[in-house]
Amino acid sequence: MQGDGRLVVANEGESGIAMRTVLRPGETCWRIEQADAVAVIIDAADYLRVVRDAMQHARHSILLIGWDFDTRIELDPADDDGDVPNKLGRFLKWLVKNRPELHVHLLKWNLGALQSLGRGDTPLVVLRWVMSSRVHFRLDHAHPAAAAHHQKIVVIDDALAFCGGIDMTADRWDTRAHTDDDPRRRRPTTRRRYGPWHDATAAVTGDAARALGDLARGRWERATREKLEPPPRVEPHWPEGLEPLAEHVPVAISRTMPEYDGRKAVHEIEALYLAVIEATERTLYIESQYFASRKVAEAMAARLAEPDGPEFVVVNPESADGWLEEEVMGSSRARLLRLIERADVHDRFRLYTPVTEGGEDIYVHAKVLVMDDRLLRVGSSNLNNRSMGFDTECDLSMEAGADEKELRTRILHLRHDLMAEHLGVAIEAVEDAVHAADGSLIQAIETLRSEGRSLVPFEPPELNELEEEVLAENELLDPERPSRRSRALRLSRWLPWVRSA
Repeated sequence: MQGDGRLVVANEGESGIAMRTVLRPGETCWRIEQADAVAVIIDAADYLRVVRDAMQHARHSILLIGWDFDTRIELDPADDDGDVPNKLGRFLKWLVKNRPELHVHLLKWNLGALQSLGRGDTPLVVLRWVMSSRVHFRLDHAHPAAAAHHQKIVVIDDALAFCGGIDMTADRWDTRAHTDDDPRRRRPTTRRRYGPWHDATAAVTGDAARALGDLARGRWERATREKLEPPPRVEPHWPEGLEPLAEHVPVAISRTMPEYDGRKAVHEIEALYLAVIEATERTLYIESQYFASRKVAEAMAARLAEPDGPEFVVVNPESADGWLEEEVMGSSRARLLRLIERADVHDRFRLYTPVTEGGEDIYVHAKVLVMDDRLLRVGSSNLNNRSMGFDTECDLSMEAGADEKELRTRILHLRHDLMAEHLGVAIEAVEDAVHAADGSLIQAIETLRSEGRSLVPFEPPELNELEEEVLAENELLDPERPSRRSRALRLSRWLPWVRSA
């Protein structure tokens, strides 16, 4: 550590030392570990195809840690190869049958099981997994009442790992095209159609993957009291067609873990968000399912009041998934946007929602943050109170040093790639628009917005009396800490499906 608190990290395989000023182990992250390769995967069609390919090369261990799993989903609807099953449950059983040394451990949030009761025979399929001696299924209840296990992690042989926002469950599969009425967007049994869905996750190899293996085994042990040993070391199989964003770079792992059963709380993700907001120089781009964290909004408001502060661009879904969530999260968003509006005297904040070519809302489930050209974060945490201190979360981040021009270029490229997807234009158009606007994301977006596939400025609704006085209180469903869970606990007794997806 430097005297000013900055962390100095040497990149393996590179000359020189890069200065890391935001990612600080013990404060804004748990560990910083070297990744031989890092990739960001946008939207579930690519992710489920890639993870299916990767798991076929597993030799000893697959750890699946998640909010929800649905055994009936197809991992790759385009694959007509009959030799390898395509549905998740059959695929996992096929893997252990054909890999004599392979064990699969699957940990699912226990309240997610209640939700699955209304979705057909998933619990029965899961019970059949338990009969296998090498597919181990458990429910995770090691959290405060009404809290959720929200991490989404896959670790293969401690050599390749995925961490982000994509659940292996129904209603998630979609392509980056987000076309209107895509016939492949259907629930696995009812065949009911669902709307377009935007999401993201990250893949890492090397020591970063092994660290995620440690985290996943730790979570398994807390949930089950069973200790898993790390698998033997193997060379990673990098999935075919997956282009690395960067190679030989340090990756930080940040967590949220609530105080529970004698374990101290961990608020690294909250500290990271606040440190990023403070350190942003020009632009902070965020994709999140919610905008409901008062601490984050207040930190943004403080920067917006500065004469030369940064721009903030937030991409949200138009509304939350479900009536009650929208009443709570939506009203919280409206209240916080009032706070932002009062502080934004220099007009440097925008909240946009994406729409399809036909004007249908695209649901944003991705949790992505890009700070200037310096820092990229992909994970499971949202901009809401639960993600900061009540649920379990896991995020991955990369921070470029002053001399790492190539990494800075790639971080910006990803940001512009996401913007191009939302705006329905080529990435070159985004780059040209940002350049013409002297780096202003808001001006670039306003230049490129169109009547078809685009980003739409969000207009917060007027709040009614009920929303103002009752449902707008975050502690109802979005408590900041377990000690403030009383109303959420009372609510959970008659609404067991309440969750943060």
